[in-house]
Amino acid sequence: MLLLGSSDIAALRGLLNRYGLGLQQVAPKQSIPGSHWGDEEAGLIDDQLFARADTPIHSVLHEGCHYVCMDANRRSALDTDAGGDYDEENAVCYLQILLADHLPGYDRMTTMSEMDQWGYSFRLGSARSWFEHDAADAFDWLRSHQLITASGEVTFQLRQ
Repeated sequence: MLLLGSSDIAALRGLLNRYGLGLQQVAPKQSIPGSHWGDEEAGLIDDQLFARADTPIHSVLHEGCHYVCMDANRRSALDTDAGGDYDEENAVCYLQILLADHLPGYDRMTTMSEMDQWGYSFRLGSARSWFEHDAADAFDWLRSHQLITASGEVTFQLRQ
């Protein structure tokens, strides 16, 4: 898995900043503020995403996409638990895959493989199969909230 410490942190920070989300690096072996899962998984508090050098990039993207996909009321009170329903979680996963292509040295195939390794579960057995054959509902959700265009391009807007 590609980890924050071996990635282009400036590019990742720039990607998150397009959404008004800051990236705060946490010192090694320190607990990550706002981490729902603990260990090395990324955390969210307010408009800041927290991660350590050993945090997987897919975790940073996933938590960042929660921030993008939640409504403004939830963003204003965000502390650790992003919440959301089943449809929103699927949209988060779909957007995570799209955003992976915006990072140098990372792409959708890599993040989908890492999602499988981490243990995301999809009806078709893999993130790639889900994305390519079973994610129309996630696409439609992102489109309805103007987070992607009709052609599937990221708009870099937050859900309103």
